[in-house]
Amino acid sequence: MSDANDHEQLYLPDSDLDDANREFAQAIRSFAAEKLAPFAREIDEQRTFRREMVDDLGRAGILGGPLPAEVGGGGWTPLQLAIAHEELGAACSNARGFCAVQTGLVAQCLHHNGDESQRDRWLRPLMRGEAIGAFGLTEPEAGSDVASLQTRAERQPDGSYRISGTKHWITNGGVADVLLVFATVDPNLGAKGLTGFLLTTDREGVQRTPMPGVDLGHRGSDHAVIELRNVSAEASEVVGDVGAGFRIAMNGLAAGRLSVAAGAVGIHRRAIAETTAFARSRRQFGKPISRFQMVQERLADMLTALHASRSLVHRCARRREAGAETHADLAMAKLYSTEAAAAAADQAVMLHGGRGYTSAYPAERLWRDVQALRIYEGTSMIQKSIIGRMLGD
Repeated sequence: MSDANDHEQLYLPDSDLDDANREFAQAIRSFAAEKLAPFAREIDEQRTFRREMVDDLGRAGILGGPLPAEVGGGGWTPLQLAIAHEELGAACSNARGFCAVQTGLVAQCLHHNGDESQRDRWLRPLMRGEAIGAFGLTEPEAGSDVASLQTRAERQPDGSYRISGTKHWITNGGVADVLLVFATVDPNLGAKGLTGFLLTTDREGVQRTPMPGVDLGHRGSDHAVIELRNVSAEASEVVGDVGAGFRIAMNGLAAGRLSVAAGAVGIHRRAIAETTAFARSRRQFGKPISRFQMVQERLADMLTALHASRSLVHRCARRREAGAETHADLAMAKLYSTEAAAAAADQAVMLHGGRGYTSAYPAERLWRDVQALRIYEGTSMIQKSIIGRMLGD
């Protein structure tokens, strides 16, 4: 099934963009249609991470897109990142998720916080897709409460560290060449003890296994449990300063919310396009179901919410570019767009009827994939907490 149909222009952002950004959107859309969308169903059904996808994203300049031109990146504006990740989300949510980790949580964190040696070694391979990165933050007992993570980095007499702990739900973890891992140098310090380390994954003591029980969505992504067993790390592998890990992780996750929000807009758009195409072809009682008033009402709600979501995301991106964006802006964009996309995907399944329950149509995959976006980079409840604090302070 394809999201191309006679009314597609209603769903696309092009009319709201200037000429340069319209051409940019069309270029990403063409790439995604050729290199990503044809494999979305296959990798979902086979539960397979597609390494060729990384090569394609690297050659297209997408993995380095948001990074500055002076380090070999594309110099994208925040709005262009939002545009690109909407297109990726519409074509293949697994690809969008990979980019968010590879570029947003690893390469950009490294660019902003790493030293010259770390950047020289890893930035260009990450941007080209020659190396894969993962972000080792989440633990079995430390999800939303990042400051409570248990992974310990014990300083040795020679200045090196020994790191031990368990990370889980680590996207790209099983295929990564390098891991930006967070550990505490002193549990008594709370958030002030958190420190980032840049570790190659082939060193002694790093053990990786597939995350068990991952079956709902993003089946074409690689999620892993990573056991760190007395892993040696040099002082030169600390990212930023000792104790700066909480700030680095939070800034990375905050920036990642723009990607998640834009990806949700992409899923939302695809849900409408697929459902409209189906409703115009599906006949009951002698006419297409698209002519039934109740079906039209639901499609109208889906389309209105899509434009509201995209407006919030683009507003947030433009404010970010102007230096005026706040954590609350990101929280509102992420909260609204992911919840609206989940509602649209739910309606897509219902309006497809029994066909919406089968993998022959994309509706059920969209429904499954969007659920994770309500959790990634902070759950919807966490976003409400961020917004509420702004109002309460």
